[in-house]
Amino acid sequence: MTEVRSYRDLVVWQRAMELAQAVYELTGTWPREEIYGLTSQVRRAAVSVPSNIAEGQGRASTKEFLNYLSIAYGSLMECETQALLAERLSYLSAPAAAALLERMAEVGRLLNGLVRALEHRQPSRRAPDRSLTTDHRPLTTDHRPLATDHSP
Repeated sequence: MTEVRSYRDLVVWQRAMELAQAVYELTGTWPREEIYGLTSQVRRAAVSVPSNIAEGQGRASTKEFLNYLSIAYGSLMECETQALLAERLSYLSAPAAAALLERMAEVGRLLNGLVRALEHRQPSRRAPDRSLTTDHRPLTTDHRPLATDHSP
């Protein structure tokens, strides 16, 4: 496995950039009246995927990176939904839609794999065991401490 020095080294970012480029190319043939509607919306969602991957990779913590990867995945789902709508509206042919959806599926698989790898790398988040350091005594059902002295 090669060392990741930049978001540009991430295969998921590279595939997401290819997806965004494909979206721009395909939407260039859509009806002019959609330029401020579906065309703009699907383009913004497609650009959001690699943008959030890049921004997350540039953050200080793994937790922040995971948050941005989650946002990228949400944008990918938005983009997928818009591609399905474009197919229904006959803006995309069935073969073009299938090819685009396959690219989206690949980016989704790569995102999920990166998320799993990062989650596995994170330290455990278990709460510390404080049972040995507290002065806790068992309570009765009325929440009063039990008597510990058993003398008559």
